[in-house]
Amino acid sequence: MLRINYHHLYFSAYSEIDALNAAKRLWLDALGHFSPAIILQATSEVIKHSDFLPTISKMLVQCQTLSDGALPDARTAYIEACQAPSPKQNYRWSHPAVYYAGKACDWFFLTSNSEKIAFPVFNKHYDLLRMRVMNGEQLPAIRQLALADTTETPLDKTENAKRLQQLRAQLDL
Repeated sequence: MLRINYHHLYFSAYSEIDALNAAKRLWLDALGHFSPAIILQATSEVIKHSDFLPTISKMLVQCQTLSDGALPDARTAYIEACQAPSPKQNYRWSHPAVYYAGKACDWFFLTSNSEKIAFPVFNKHYDLLRMRVMNGEQLPAIRQLALADTTETPLDKTENAKRLQQLRAQLDL
């Protein structure tokens, strides 16, 4: 696709077979973890919006965008993780990777530190999870906290006093 669309630029960049083979190895190393369908779709998108031969970094960004699907970008995921109410398991997450990245960082760490400190830690965990998702791994479903089966009514003052006396007697206080 690149050779057909960028004919002159392509042949001036890869005029020698050795240069072409080296470039193919480099691109394979950088993009090899993406499926061929994602790479073709990303190439098609880049061709539509660029007059110049794309760089590997441009292709990586496009491939990640296409393969992430429902994954939000790292900054949006960080904000979601910081603002999610407790209990965290019961929050409706945009993607399980956001929850698991926040959990890996420790919720208290995220909310008690400044973004300058907390975001790089969150981003590291989130990128690892994002790569796992892009490689086809399904993250486990987030187990919601269930409500108690029964609701207890509070005891009246006399019953509380009676139980307190029993507890003091057991503990010899």
